[in-house]
Amino acid sequence: MATDRRRAILEAAARVIARHGVRGLRMEELATEAGVSTALIYYHFKDRSGTLRHTLEFISDRADRYTSESDGDGGTGPADALQELEQSLLLEFQDVPEVRENSTVWGELRASAVFEPELRGDLARATLAWIHDVADLLGCVRPTAPAPALTASAERLTGLLEGLSTRWLSGALPLPHVRELVREAISIEVERLDHRATEPLHH
Repeated sequence: MATDRRRAILEAAARVIARHGVRGLRMEELATEAGVSTALIYYHFKDRSGTLRHTLEFISDRADRYTSESDGDGGTGPADALQELEQSLLLEFQDVPEVRENSTVWGELRASAVFEPELRGDLARATLAWIHDVADLLGCVRPTAPAPALTASAERLTGLLEGLSTRWLSGALPLPHVRELVREAISIEVERLDHRATEPLHH
């Protein structure tokens, strides 16, 4: 029961942030949205900062889940490592409420960290975990590429995804074009890794 209540509060926090932004998150409104008392929110998460920190963990876990799902074509999943990488990144761009909400909340937390330093550490750790996951996928595509090159590619790809997400959610770019840009960026990064893998070692 306690786990269900915690989850209900975090789901409600994501909805409120997606509607009103981080600065619009008020404990009283969150309590109403979640159907609980404000005292219960403070019991589980201590304060507003704790609520934001756990909401970040919640949306990160939710993104991990929907970006590792099958693409729904009835098959057995990606046929190779490159398809797995493409699928994982493209599933960040789905015109469904859960993904829109998740992307909006991530963007809000990222922007708010400029003004709320207490968010920065948790956001940095979540970002590093995402970069690490993408670097691992890139490493499966190009196993001979050096680790620093894989990390640099993952940093560029995740940074691009964040920027494209903002443009998509704000209506500046249509979803099909965003997905095409992601595919092109993956192709460029994989080609770059091919060159790095064949470069002679310098001492």
